[in-house]
Amino acid sequence: MTTMSNRFTWKPGALALALSASLANSAHADGVSTLRAFVKDVNTGRGNFTQLVTSPDGKKSRKSNGSLEFQRPNRFRFNYTTPTEQLIVGDGQKVWLWDTDLNQVTVRPMSNALGATPAALLSGGSLEKDFTLKDVPKQALSGPDASMEWVEAVPRDKDGQFRSVRVGFKAGVLAALVIEDGFGQRSRLDFAQFESRVTLPATRFQFKPPAGADVLDQP
Repeated sequence: MTTMSNRFTWKPGALALALSASLANSAHADGVSTLRAFVKDVNTGRGNFTQLVTSPDGKKSRKSNGSLEFQRPNRFRFNYTTPTEQLIVGDGQKVWLWDTDLNQVTVRPMSNALGATPAALLSGGSLEKDFTLKDVPKQALSGPDASMEWVEAVPRDKDGQFRSVRVGFKAGVLAALVIEDGFGQRSRLDFAQFESRVTLPATRFQFKPPAGADVLDQP
């Protein structure tokens, strides 16, 4: 099941996708330390994002907008609003993908959907077990990215769907996420108005297929 397909290119979940926080880190903390603190200390979060998906040759791109909410462990909600609507919900047991245009729901067990994905990385996966982490050197960055702390997470499972995930923090707050899949397609999410440690109703991470929707169960 594709969760973040061209709207998010990773199979669920991708992403849990994530969130940020005003972490009490030193101004000189490195990206790896900031990510570790984020995973350890930030239990809930929400924010808006803009996503740009670029083809492997860089000639085609697709822009979308939406919002993200998450609660550890393994509960998240990606709501894509433009240019088309798509909802991805992880309820702790299953990952649900609702394509509103098709009125079709795809559901998979979370144990089979996450693995070493961006969603697992950000919403409560086994960080050190599933990923190799390294700081991205400042000299390799340019433009606004050079003002952030970046960490690259490479899945230990070489047969997975993703080559790498880069997470960018600004002043300890999640600012960007860059995902490169096994085909070389690149997805970048830039976050805005991110709030951490917020109270989120349990209903935000529950999903009931709409009446009349086709429901496809996948292993």
